[in-house]
Amino acid sequence: METSQGALYLFCFARSDLVGEIEGTGVDGHHPLCLFRPFPDLCAIVSEVPLEDFCGPAAELQMQQLAWVGPRAFRHEAVVEQVMRHSPVLPVRFGTLFSSQESLAEFLDTHRKTITQFLERVADQEEWSIKGLLDRKQAAQALMSASLAAQQGQLATLPPGTRYFQEQRIRSAAEKELSLWLNETCRQVVSDLTKQASDFRECQVVSPEPPEGGPEVVLNWAFLLPRGATAAFRLRIDQLNENHATRGLVFELSGPWPPYRFVPPLSMGTDP
Repeated sequence: METSQGALYLFCFARSDLVGEIEGTGVDGHHPLCLFRPFPDLCAIVSEVPLEDFCGPAAELQMQQLAWVGPRAFRHEAVVEQVMRHSPVLPVRFGTLFSSQESLAEFLDTHRKTITQFLERVADQEEWSIKGLLDRKQAAQALMSASLAAQQGQLATLPPGTRYFQEQRIRSAAEKELSLWLNETCRQVVSDLTKQASDFRECQVVSPEPPEGGPEVVLNWAFLLPRGATAAFRLRIDQLNENHATRGLVFELSGPWPPYRFVPPLSMGTDP
């Protein structure tokens, strides 16, 4: 593959013995996908791209436009998932470029041991994502109702005016206790779920502002699961939702995904 007028766009690394020919086009929708096999045990899935699509002032503007980035990011993900059906993969970030086959081969040679060990580690493993959605109003109401119920006998003995002020204090305390309850609940849940997983990552919560009165994203977890453990993991999520949904906390499970959250750091050097 000649790249004098472009660059090599990298999707992922995989095991050469498990990946045959690959069909389809790269992120630009024009250049074909290719397998680059500098070593018998490793291959890279790449395509050629015009260098100006990702480098330079015009590219910087394009990378800020969802209409340009969105379809290309979708194709990037689709290619990685296609390869994942045949081999464990080490996925790389959207927009990873190399100037030539030689630079990519050098990079692979430098990180060959790390990449090989990672592919061995994630064989027959999948990444699953859990997001926690909290209806803050419903959660506060549930805590308040529980506190009122627990003190109902004592409240019934108070004069009406005193009882009113005591109930107001219970409501105020319930709102303050919400964060403590949420932290403790999440701690218990993640401790339970990690027993079924090979690995776990707590990820940054990136979410737009929730609609007024709607649920907000309060946690973002990634689990590396053996394929044989997914059915039991799904069942446990269903059980957790049965326990916590009435209190305003719901756990959303999605996957399987390529193991992006578990990829080891690979230094690109100064000039890929």
